[in-house]
Amino acid sequence: MKQLVDKLYETGNLSPEEYKELIDNRNPEIAEYLFEKARNVRIENYGYDVYIRGLIEFTNYCRNDCFYCGIRKSNIKAERYRLTKEQILECCDTGYELGFRTFVLQGGEDEYFTDDKIVDIIRSIKVRYPDCAVTLSIGERSYESYKAFFDAGADRYLLRHETADYGHYRKLHPRSLSLENRMQCLFNLKEIGYQVGCGFMVGSPFQTTDCLVEDLLFIKKLNPHMVGIGPFIPHHATPFADKQAGTLELTLFLLGIIRLMLPDVLLPATTALGTIHPKGREMGILAGANVVMPNLSPKSVRKKYMLYDNKICTGDEAAECISCMRRRMESIGYRITVSRGDHKSIQQ
Repeated sequence: MKQLVDKLYETGNLSPEEYKELIDNRNPEIAEYLFEKARNVRIENYGYDVYIRGLIEFTNYCRNDCFYCGIRKSNIKAERYRLTKEQILECCDTGYELGFRTFVLQGGEDEYFTDDKIVDIIRSIKVRYPDCAVTLSIGERSYESYKAFFDAGADRYLLRHETADYGHYRKLHPRSLSLENRMQCLFNLKEIGYQVGCGFMVGSPFQTTDCLVEDLLFIKKLNPHMVGIGPFIPHHATPFADKQAGTLELTLFLLGIIRLMLPDVLLPATTALGTIHPKGREMGILAGANVVMPNLSPKSVRKKYMLYDNKICTGDEAAECISCMRRRMESIGYRITVSRGDHKSIQQ
């Protein structure tokens, strides 16, 4: 197994069979060996800096009905909300004061937010904060929509593919959605010029090692600037309410693998990691991650943006959140930095 880790470290590549062997035969000793290599690669590329993104969850309306998601269209118990442009800008004002230089606008696929509305919001943020990056995470749109947002000033786009295995995709999504379209969106975003992020849930229902291998092969092929992975956590008002959650252990192992596959990738230690373990985000950083995403959404809406149960930081003020995060990162020898936190290729 150590030879496989060494090969991945040296070449950034394994065969499908080798990925499967490494994942299926992992143990604590191999994991620590992998994390040490991943930390070395991460420090080589980004030093001890941890980039922060200010997450603004601006709408929890969604036209989709994904079986795992707490804001799915069929969840009639979800308390729906939309932030106004003014509220979004207030979140940016707060964040800028606290040292955030990237704002992530995340929401369900909400048809109320037309292209014109999104363009107006992007432009308004860019006029007010020209030194900041704007990341969008608003799902599947047309090539023309993505181009309009990019031309308005959006820098990055996060679109988690959730699984790259076609059979598995069908078990997680209604018939109205297709993996082909999801993947095409990602390639469109890349072609337009965004810094692009994909990603998947670890331990989602019906996921096998073969599914995970497909994910890794797809990520290698796409060669994204960012990869967001986190454990599947069930939500009580979905068809997967009684399914087992994904594990911290496997999520960390995959973070280490992805760091070695794509040495300069931007790799978040996600909120979901912090939700399943009190030190989950610190452990994510020590497994090779280099990004954290504290919440800038107004406190009044945070509990309403509930993709899964028991999400953390729903009651914190943004300022509390960032000072807590700063202390957490310093406790493991890393530092939060005031920076847009671009991908290394863009920085150069």
